[in-house]
Amino acid sequence: MNKQHFTPKNKDFKKVIDSKLERQFFMNLLKMRLSEIEPGYVTAQVDIEQIHEQQNGFVHGGLTATIADVAMGFAAFSLVEAGKGMVTSKLDIAYLKPAKSGKLIAKGSVIKAGNLLYYCEADILNVTSEEEILVARGYATMCSIDLPKE
Repeated sequence: MNKQHFTPKNKDFKKVIDSKLERQFFMNLLKMRLSEIEPGYVTAQVDIEQIHEQQNGFVHGGLTATIADVAMGFAAFSLVEAGKGMVTSKLDIAYLKPAKSGKLIAKGSVIKAGNLLYYCEADILNVTSEEEILVARGYATMCSIDLPKE
């Protein structure tokens, strides 16, 4: 996955993302955090715990899809002007291998930024002290929306 150079329309995009993270209750429930925020590129990660496992001891596919969605959504959001929001219009996840322990890391990036639609991709990695394995690949179409004035 290649990082592209984008110029954000909101110079305070990192502050805005930080404030949005306070209201990301689902992310907090999953113990997910953002570790890198750049224009058009965001890394999300979670330390894998038992609460993240499905019945066979693998990371639940829903967590894999969610971390990809979060990374791609915030990557797209980093490029919109103030007063705009971002929602997922389409999400596609290809599961390549099961994740088991360590960390789950999603590296989300914008492929093409439009006025309304943002096309994104994410690599989802299972990282342990011994190895880093690509466990899934995600693609999304994100849609910019007008937010109500607070």
